[in-house]
Amino acid sequence: MELILLLIVPLAAGLLCLATDSRTAWERLNLGGFAMAAMLAFKTAADVLAQGPVTALGGFLRADALSALVLVLIGFVSLVCSVYGVGYLRRDEADGRIPPARVRRYYVLAPLFVGAMLLVPLADNLGVMWVAMESTTLASVLLVTFYRQKTSLEAGWKYIIIGSVGISLALFGTVFTYYAGVGVTGLESQDGMNWSVLVAVADKLDPQAMRLAFILVLLGYGTKAGLAPMHTWKPDAYAEAPVPAAALLGAGFINCAVYAIMRFDVLAEKCLGHDFPGKLLAGFGIASILVAVPFILVQRNFRRLLAYSSIDHAGIMVAGLGFGGKLGVLGAALHMLFHGVTKPLLFFCAGNVQQHFGTPYFRKVHGVMHTLPWTGAWFLVAALAVTGTPPFSLFQSEFNILSGALAAGRGWMAFLFVAGVVAIFTGFLVHVSRLSLGEPVQPGPRVAECPWKLSAMALTAGAVIVLGFWLPGPLYELIRQTTQILGGAA
Repeated sequence: MELILLLIVPLAAGLLCLATDSRTAWERLNLGGFAMAAMLAFKTAADVLAQGPVTALGGFLRADALSALVLVLIGFVSLVCSVYGVGYLRRDEADGRIPPARVRRYYVLAPLFVGAMLLVPLADNLGVMWVAMESTTLASVLLVTFYRQKTSLEAGWKYIIIGSVGISLALFGTVFTYYAGVGVTGLESQDGMNWSVLVAVADKLDPQAMRLAFILVLLGYGTKAGLAPMHTWKPDAYAEAPVPAAALLGAGFINCAVYAIMRFDVLAEKCLGHDFPGKLLAGFGIASILVAVPFILVQRNFRRLLAYSSIDHAGIMVAGLGFGGKLGVLGAALHMLFHGVTKPLLFFCAGNVQQHFGTPYFRKVHGVMHTLPWTGAWFLVAALAVTGTPPFSLFQSEFNILSGALAAGRGWMAFLFVAGVVAIFTGFLVHVSRLSLGEPVQPGPRVAECPWKLSAMALTAGAVIVLGFWLPGPLYELIRQTTQILGGAA
């Protein structure tokens, strides 16, 4: 029952916001809906750990450990974004950036976006998963263009055009996957597109069709994840969307895209062996890391810096999957978890700085800690965490992925991986340390920070710090079972 409620609750919250005229009601509906969705996501994960995969609607909806991991991350990210969004939108309205009537648009679109994201890991049918991914685009593009400025409209146009090309390629890949299995499952099979059915007969799929299908799927869903060279929509979209919406894109939606790639990779590896999909994944992953490096090193806009960071981390996850073996796959699963928890804190800090100083440019903002002490301190902590600095948790996942590359005999790729990660760490540290610790451009008194924003940041920072030292038992078991699904050793 909770699988059905997971989809109904956010959709109902969005539609009820459309039917009401009270700002207080919109805020409460979003907070309540996302809190309930998060609880249902955690309940689903607990059920999966207790009894294995759970289903609803006759198998139409299905959740295993990999699905549950993505559901938990979407639930967590959407909840903290809803808390942060209250303070953020109130400040935007007070500053005159948006009229009161447009506030409701955000509170309607955000739950619809999250509801579509939740359907991605819950859909057993690969065709329905594709529809869910396309639905996320329709909702999120309206969030990207939320401010109705020339730059935001350009960003939305680029996002919809590039995203549409990508999702079309993913559709062709899905069709070829069906063709690869139709000789095994039969033309009349109602479950011929279900992943749980296809994975059981994956070794019997048509290898030629499956090879083409995987290439198309990787290009298609790789566009959604922001893998190079299909990444060009990300910097504009992340810089123009409202910060809570950008955080949903950068810490929630990215996991949906990588999740889709993971599902098809399992089928491809069982059909073709690891070599073909592994080389493609590792190649695209390392290329994405290296493409992000120069843009991070010379970046002038801290909102766009976060976009290139997401391109880097999508590459890291895909590279780990490509290196394969127990270490590579384990690293990819851990990185999905740790990045999903850490990245919202960076977006929240960036949003606070941009709203207070009225600019997203590094050259105009120094010494944030002198004016916004909590934001400045957490910005520095989040930058260290997201670049994999010990003892933060992303160091563990990146170390596992590097070990997976060496275990697979990918010495050159391991070298490029290390070079890219170190360069990105250097760029981030230089930019954020000046932003947070430098002398203020225009000295001023400390200001009181918004309790709504601080609450969201504290919740996220607490999770980041805890995961740096301790991985709770249920999360560890969820990661272990996810690794098994992805082909790693038990």
